[in-house]
Amino acid sequence: MGKTQTKKYRGSRTCGGGTTKNRRGAGNRGGRGRCGEVNHHFVRALQGGYTHGKYGFKRPLKSIHEVSIVNVGELDELADQLVVDGFANVEDGIYKINLADLEIEKVLGSGKVNKKMEITASSFSGSARSKIEEAGGSCVAIKE
Repeated sequence: MGKTQTKKYRGSRTCGGGTTKNRRGAGNRGGRGRCGEVNHHFVRALQGGYTHGKYGFKRPLKSIHEVSIVNVGELDELADQLVVDGFANVEDGIYKINLADLEIEKVLGSGKVNKKMEITASSFSGSARSKIEEAGGSCVAIKE
């Protein structure tokens, strides 16, 4: 069996690492981590897909308002269950649903409407309003 690499280099001062200043700290590799991405490690940064600088903007928290929504198709499917749960009632074949009780602000127009519904909400999209009225229902907007 031959010598191992470590035994081979015993007593040679640099153990095959070149001159005495090589292999000494992060300066040998051009810095630690992502340093030098704009200068001497630019190609590495391009190949790695790194970006630097600021992009876009952050909206102020006071201007962000999440709107709770529901689609008319979901209301049509859940109308009977809402009556059972006490969130809606039926008068003369018309389902009367007040979405303020469910803390829903806006009605959107995705889905089909087969039942006559009178829906009370803060706002409606144009397609939702037209689908509800085509089915024989009505939309009541709450003024806030």
